[in-house]
Amino acid sequence: MVVEDDPFLGLLVKELFENRGYEATLFKDGERAFKGFCEIQPDLCVLDVMLPIKDGFSLAEEIRTTDSNVPIVFLTAKSMTEDVVKGFQIGANDYVKKPFSMEELLVRVESILKREKGIGKLESSEVSYQFGIIDFNYTYQQISVGDMHKSLTSREADLLKILCEQRNQLVNRKLILVKLWGDDSFFNGRSLDVFITKLRKLLKAEERLQIQTVRGEGYRLVFAD
Repeated sequence: MVVEDDPFLGLLVKELFENRGYEATLFKDGERAFKGFCEIQPDLCVLDVMLPIKDGFSLAEEIRTTDSNVPIVFLTAKSMTEDVVKGFQIGANDYVKKPFSMEELLVRVESILKREKGIGKLESSEVSYQFGIIDFNYTYQQISVGDMHKSLTSREADLLKILCEQRNQLVNRKLILVKLWGDDSFFNGRSLDVFITKLRKLLKAEERLQIQTVRGEGYRLVFAD
């Protein structure tokens, strides 16, 4: 699903995906887009932030109340740090700033879709980590505490997996940024800070499990057995 009020750009993005074999539906305002989302249940949403009637942030928040897993990519001219952070706090998977190349957008979207295909694998191939009362299932992108389950975005799951794989070891901040975001720019660094904060909140149910910040270096996932 593509939501863009600029008719020319909207058609370009729609045709970009259709030419790659995807089915794309275009909406020009946030209100109609949410109704359309509920009807078509898309596999991914590309949302402009500056939309008439209902802006992209509000639309994304509404989408997240009905679907916590569908990938969301913000497409916007906004580049203020606060806007980038807000997008990821809402639950965005990626953030593409205008002007952008169509190839860049396509690569980012297909990268997200490729990660999403990992969901639903056979049980024998599941990747999961147990830390006391917390179970992190990477395959299904989910954190469980007893009967309570919380879905993660693809990038949240990827970040937590990196930390789990290096349990009790320092993971370099730049390495994380390059691996998950493609570069260690200031804006991506602020996004990483938001993701770490969200993961800490999700893991706080287990007192023995902590994500420690090593200033100027990176992070360490520590679990006291």
